[in-house]
Amino acid sequence: MAEATRAAFPGPFAGPAAEVRLSVEEWAADALLDEMEIDDAYDLTGIYEGVALTERSVDWPEPPSSVTLFRRPILDEWAARGDVTVEALVAHVTVHEFAHHFGWSDDDIATIDRWWE
Repeated sequence: MAEATRAAFPGPFAGPAAEVRLSVEEWAADALLDEMEIDDAYDLTGIYEGVALTERSVDWPEPPSSVTLFRRPILDEWAARGDVTVEALVAHVTVHEFAHHFGWSDDDIATIDRWWE
């Protein structure tokens, strides 16, 4: 589902999105939750790790960026919401994390994405 979402990105985003490693894990690692000061693993459905395109130089030496989705928290949110398909929720989390790759902050995303309402 996440790969299908990435494949549907419009032209200007498709190329830059292709360089991002996309994976799915059951849960976020305890070290990541601690680093992010998140007490409940169910509160983290995905994460972007890397350097946003807007912050890179042409000779940026960093390894490829990654987006990781966390399956159990996504499924828990889907079951709790009851008003969206699992495909729509996975697409939402995927787009949100890729938006960070394109340089958008959580506040930027919130101005156009009122998902939680």
